[in-house]
This record gives sequence, C-alpha cells and structure tokens, in this order.
Amino acid sequence: MLRAAGPVLDGAAPKASPVRHMLCAALLALGALFCLAAPASASDRIEVRSAELRPAADGDGIDLDATFDFDLPWTLEDAVSRGVPLYFVVDFELYRSRWYWFDERRVAASLTYRLSYSPLTREYRLARGTLALPFDTLGEALAVLRRVSNWTVVERGVLTPGPSYWAQVRMRLDTTQLPRPFQIGAITSRDWTLLSEWRNVPVRPDLVR
Repeated sequence: MLRAAGPVLDGAAPKASPVRHMLCAALLALGALFCLAAPASASDRIEVRSAELRPAADGDGIDLDATFDFDLPWTLEDAVSRGVPLYFVVDFELYRSRWYWFDERRVAASLTYRLSYSPLTREYRLARGTLALPFDTLGEALAVLRRVSNWTVVERGVLTPGPSYWAQVRMRLDTTQLPRPFQIGAITSRDWTLLSEWRNVPVRPDLVR
C-alpha cells in the first residue's frame, strides 16, 4: 500500500540525495579555484616617490632620475636567498599631445635590473646591463635598486619645439623571466605581484630644443 507524501511532523529533515551532495562539493571546489586563480591587485606595493627629467650630462639627450619605495615580501626574499634571480623593470613612455587624435607615443624605453644571490660568495648582486655590483646585504642592494639615475630616455632630436609633451614612468617585477615553476606560482600569489602605478613626469619647456 502506497503512502502519500506529506510534511515532516517530527522535525526530522529529509535526506539529501547523493547527487545533491556531489553538486554542492563541486560548486565549493570551483569557488575555491576561482579565489586562488584571481590575482590580487597590488598597484600600491611599489610607490614612485619622485621622477624628474633633466638634460643629459653630455648634452646629448634627456636623462631620467627616479626614486621608488617598496619592500620585498618574505616569499621573494626567501626565493632570492635560494638562488632565484628577480628581474625588476622600469618602464618609461613619452607622448606628444594631439587635440585632433590620440596622443602619439614618441618614446618607449625599459630598464631591467637583475637581483640575485650567490651562495658561493655569500653576496647579493644587482646587475644593470653589463654593470653588476656586489653587496653584503639584501638591504644594501635594494637601496640601490630603489633609485634610478642618469638613465638616458630621450635621444637628441626626438623632441621638437612647438608641440606639448607628457611622460610617465613605473616599476614592476617581471615574472615572465622567472623559472617556469615560479611563473605558475606568481599567478596565484600576491607576493609575486609587485607593480607601481604610472607616475606622471613633467616635460619642462627648456628640455624641448
């Protein structure tokens, strides 16, 4: 004899089906995956403290001087001490203003620093191009890394009198140059996302000649 279904009177909850349990578990796992995969914004991890354009010492172009403020998260300090080099890139762009169309980019330059540690000599090294300097401590190396000077970003003849120009600069950790396993980890870890916002750099009229 079949019994008609009715409300539960004794307070006992009906049992959930196995399919429902599996669906809930799948949704929870998917949500956790999205939380891990979403990179956290870290635009405030590096701050551009100052940036100035000035005539090059040899009179052949325009140099950029800039200072940055940041600290390495423990994860990055540990990676460097284990022999993983870190690459920091300073990006510079200069535009010519145009009222009738998008501003024209006249200069795009990048400067790369390589921060590394040698267990053999127990020294930190900071390389810029072919120039590499040794340091006894990480703090000493970072002090130099935070300051960019005498970087020629505009060659002679690029700027002409008349138009108005504006420029910007930023610093970032280039995770594309990390070893492959660390590139994968950088996607899901905030510690590996070091980036500053673009900072406006005034282009004085006396620089355009």
